[in-house]
Amino acid sequence: MTEPVGLPLAFVAGVLSFLSPCVLPLIPSYVSFITGLSLEDASAKRWTAVTHAAFFVLGFTVIFVALGASATALGGLLFHHRVWLERIGGALIVVFGLYLLGAFQWGAFARERRVYLQHKPVGYLGSALVGLAFGAGWSPCIGPILGAVLTYTSATATVGEGMGLLLAYSLGLGVPFLIAALAIDRFLGWFQRYKRFIPVVTRVAGGVLVVVGLLLATGYFSLLATWLQQLTPGFLRSRL
Repeated sequence: MTEPVGLPLAFVAGVLSFLSPCVLPLIPSYVSFITGLSLEDASAKRWTAVTHAAFFVLGFTVIFVALGASATALGGLLFHHRVWLERIGGALIVVFGLYLLGAFQWGAFARERRVYLQHKPVGYLGSALVGLAFGAGWSPCIGPILGAVLTYTSATATVGEGMGLLLAYSLGLGVPFLIAALAIDRFLGWFQRYKRFIPVVTRVAGGVLVVVGLLLATGYFSLLATWLQQLTPGFLRSRL
């Protein structure tokens, strides 16, 4: 259905969440916290850091995929009103985009919802639990993007597709985190060069959400998906 377009969009949404001002500057702190190592030691023990990071990613992936299943189940209950669900969902995604563009302030996203763990449980299981806590209490910057993905999911996907979309979103958020854990020293140098672009990336994310929301609300998103699917080579389309 819309999956050939939805999966790449969900992955990009995850990457944009990683690049958000509420996540990116905290990556070194997360790496140090879940590994129990200083950044210097984490740089020296790269595979230990990556393994902890993988369990952390697994933790929040479980939460996000469960949210995707719940959103699509709700959408399934409203199947006979799917057209209106797409219109209302598209309008909501536009609102999320305008928020990221700075068009207005929304108190629901201005308040912190993180789950704080003062002392991480030991071992790799502890890293997974921290990931679960991260997924259960996302920060204000992730909220609009994740909310848009969930809204799109509830309006257009089956339960299986919804879980796939949130898995793609989790990979978009998780793969850069794994790369940062693998090369934390290089990440720190890259971040110093990149941080001045964070506001621009946030606004780009907002613009993307506005466009996707308008396409969904007007019914053109399904036409776009059909057109792109026709352009996709047959051997690749059979694997999507």
